[in-house]
Amino acid sequence: MKTPSVQARLTLWYTLLMAGMGGLLLGFLVLISGTVSTQTAMDQLEATLRRNLSQITQGADGAPQLGEEFAFYDNGVYTLVYSQGEALLAGQVPVSFTAAEPFQNGQNRPVDVAGARYYVMDFWLPNSWESGLWVRGILEAPENPQLLTNLMFIAMVTLPAFLLLAALGGYGIARRAFRPLKEITSTAAAINEAADLSARVAVPPGDHEFSRLAATFNQMFARLEGAFEAEKQFTADASHELRTPVSVIKSACEYAEKYGETPEEQRETLAMIHRQADRMAELIQQLLSITRLDQGTEGLRLEPLDLAALVEGVCAEQPHPRQRLFCQVGGAVWVRGDAGLLRRLLQNLIDNGFKYGTPQGHVWVTLEGKGNTARLQVRDDGIGIPEDQQEKVWQRFYQVDPSRREGGGAGLGLAMVKKIAQLHGGAVTLDSSPGRGSAFTLLLPREKKL
Repeated sequence: MKTPSVQARLTLWYTLLMAGMGGLLLGFLVLISGTVSTQTAMDQLEATLRRNLSQITQGADGAPQLGEEFAFYDNGVYTLVYSQGEALLAGQVPVSFTAAEPFQNGQNRPVDVAGARYYVMDFWLPNSWESGLWVRGILEAPENPQLLTNLMFIAMVTLPAFLLLAALGGYGIARRAFRPLKEITSTAAAINEAADLSARVAVPPGDHEFSRLAATFNQMFARLEGAFEAEKQFTADASHELRTPVSVIKSACEYAEKYGETPEEQRETLAMIHRQADRMAELIQQLLSITRLDQGTEGLRLEPLDLAALVEGVCAEQPHPRQRLFCQVGGAVWVRGDAGLLRRLLQNLIDNGFKYGTPQGHVWVTLEGKGNTARLQVRDDGIGIPEDQQEKVWQRFYQVDPSRREGGGAGLGLAMVKKIAQLHGGAVTLDSSPGRGSAFTLLLPREKKL
């Protein structure tokens, strides 16, 4: 038996849907009054319980203290106070409510007890991280008014007309809408067979389901292409940078196995292996972070924040010598940004200032707001960067002085700084010359204080 086409099945489903509309509409009209009654009762329960909740405080021993406006019974609502161990401390349970209902914080729900229905809602009132009180509200459900309506005659009269219109309209719409499907399917199949993620599906003209479907396919292929490219980049970067520490660890192990070592030599070998393992772990973490930023998988939570407070906090938490780090921040400077990423950006710039500075060099952090721009600068009096290499420092794994590689990091910090600045709609610039140090300046759009 031949399987009906999607177009035919869509027409049939649409017709059946319209056939069920009459019955559903009738049922809806019958049930709407019950739904309204139920919602009203639940709203009454929640409002009364929240009002009583504001009248409950807890003493130092955790015992509940009830305010003057607290009412154990109000608007048909029984309010009960339980300990953290679910022991009743205050209030009286309705006599007919015999259910052992578990506590569910913030859940307004019906509970059936011996043929009667109640609405129950609980709130957890914390006293500390590990203790608090349960406050429960119980309301007996009102009886729903019985609806005596007769809409069947109207439904039976109008249903045939609806069915006819559904069949004709559904067939015509499906026939016209499915025309671009063949082209989309063939193009997608060709992309799949050729494994060419750079190819794209032709988007049909107009703004309808299939044009949006084609656009979605293209977005999906673009994301897949980017994911594969990021994976290739990550694999290449990781294999390139992990080669050296892995080789050092392997050589140390082979030497230790081949030659007898004194306890002192063994400690030195283990210390070297530990340093290389730490370097590998830090490198992998940095690679993962920058890859997530590239792919947008690391959540970006933009919100108004005071950049001055953030800068002062980061400077105050530095492990670097305080007499060599200077923080100059004026009044509040509001921006819209992700506090975690901006802290990481500033930390990378400060770390770079000390890593590539002179042995007793200094780092200055300044922040000011000018017009619609927030200007954050990190300056050092280190070795500086030649002009022909200043554009390359933003590249991953690039280092101006490879001889400082062991103590200078993996060369990912500035690449991450640039990416974070771009995600915030800003830019970062570099002003440097050999012998007089470097100044990295972050420019961000300012946000009006709320």
